[in-house]
Order: sequence, then C-alpha cells, then structure tokens
Amino acid sequence: MINKIVPAKNEKTISLVLGSGGARGLAHIGVIHWLEANGFKIESISGCSIGALIGGIHAAGKLDEYERWVRAITRTDIVKLLDLSWGKSGLVKGDKIINTLTELVGDVVIEDLPIAFTAVATDILHGKEVWINSGGLFDAIRASISLPLFFTPFKYNGVDLIDGGVLNPVPIAPTFRDMTDLTIAVSLGGKAFNKTETIVEKDLPNENTGPLTRKITAFVESFKSPAEHNTKKDWGAYEIANQAFEAMQGTIARQKLAAYPAEHLVEIPRNACKTLEFDRASEMIELGYNRAQKCLGRS
Repeated sequence: MINKIVPAKNEKTISLVLGSGGARGLAHIGVIHWLEANGFKIESISGCSIGALIGGIHAAGKLDEYERWVRAITRTDIVKLLDLSWGKSGLVKGDKIINTLTELVGDVVIEDLPIAFTAVATDILHGKEVWINSGGLFDAIRASISLPLFFTPFKYNGVDLIDGGVLNPVPIAPTFRDMTDLTIAVSLGGKAFNKTETIVEKDLPNENTGPLTRKITAFVESFKSPAEHNTKKDWGAYEIANQAFEAMQGTIARQKLAAYPAEHLVEIPRNACKTLEFDRASEMIELGYNRAQKCLGRS
C-alpha cells in the first residue's frame, strides 16, 4: 500500500486527463495519490473508458473504497462480474459491474460532484465524441467503458454509445476552458517495457468450474501479458481485435497529444498489463505512483 503524505499548503490547481487502456488504468489511482501528496489540487477531471471510471469515482470521493475493493479482486471475481449478452453487439452487458460499483460508491449525479467531471464516449453512428458532464455518474461511466466487441453499446439519451477511446483515448479538449494552473494527462499507451522490465502476471487459479464459467475464464486468459505469449501462438479473434484496438488508440493518442499537448504527460507502458488483468491492481497502482514521481517530481 502506498503511504499517503499530507499535501503542501500552497497547492497548484490542475485539470487531470485520464486515458483509456483497460486494467492499466488502475495506474491512474497511483498517479492521483502522488498528486494529492505533492501539493496538487484536482479541480477538474476528463476521462474516457477506465479513465472515466477511475476519475468519476475519485470525483465522488470514493477512490479509497474502490482501491480497497480492486486490490482484493481475483481472476475468479472478474469472471463472476461478467454477465454474458446473448445478442451480437457485445459479449458482456456490464450490468453486474455497474451495479457493484454503484453499491460501492452510491447513486451519484455528476452535477453534485465536488470536482468537475466529464466522461467521453463515442457516438459510433455519427462518428463523433460525446462529452457527458451531467446526469447519473454511472450512466456516463457505462457509456464511456463500452469497449467494442466486449461490452454491448450503451443507449444514452436515445443514442448508442461506445468506448470514448475509439476517437479520443486521452481527452484533453474538455479541459480547455478550465481556469486551473496546469493540465496533467495520463496516457496508458506509453513506450513498452523491454523484456527484462515487463511485469510478470500471476497464474490463473485452477478451479473446478462449470463449462460457461470456463469459457469466460478462457476469454479472460486470452488477454495475458505479452511476456507470457509464445511468438508462434495462434491468436484468437478477440485478442486480435483487442490488439488492433490498442494500436489504433495509441496512434490516435499520439496525434491528439501532438496537436493539443498537456503541460505534463505521465505515460504508462502499453504492455504493463492487459485489458482484463484487474487482479494486478497493486502492481499497477504502484507503477502509476512511480511514473508520476518520475515525470512530475520536479514540477
């Protein structure tokens, strides 16, 4: 557990931009801890996908509760939270995950949050970003985390929305009008670890489960760390789609950040962990804290 330090009195106000990238986004928690411990006051958060989830929970003042929960989660717990959709628009409905988080955080309205918050999703029909900064917090989060092929799209105000990372993996634009001292962005698509640096994942528990659970478990297992993959392996369709999506996000993020750079950019290696490895929370949180220290320690 990261030791929290009492913040300095002369705080710098910041707009915090939290990017998309699945379980790597647990590093956002470590970044937030470092910021709060080192004289930065977060007044605005813009996030997409996991960035919207972590950012929204922090804005609601419940990040510590979420951190305790996610540090304790196992691969088996992840499987139990995946409610299969029998339609063709996505593998998982997402109701169990959102209901679990709502019980943990509360049924919160964005307008009531003490920190300004915007979740970014994608209107896939019209090919445009949708910024959600009002209404139910977890409606906004559910729309923003709708990873194509994995989660079913979320209908919001009559429009089907999917993951915000499709068009803007590091959404800085919603912070342009903020009257803060700095904008700090966290990208989850940074330069990859080399082989000696890559974090090694934990083994999947060997449990006697039913055939449906085994199928979902096998799907979760397909998102293993690159260090565990044989270069000659026959990739499954979902893994190929996920790799393609992450490559696309990385390219878009670099273009967006080149056009609209933040004052500071914290980068998390793109191979630090894979999309569904939420059981590696402690590693990712520590990584986020250390990367923030490396990037911002002299700010």
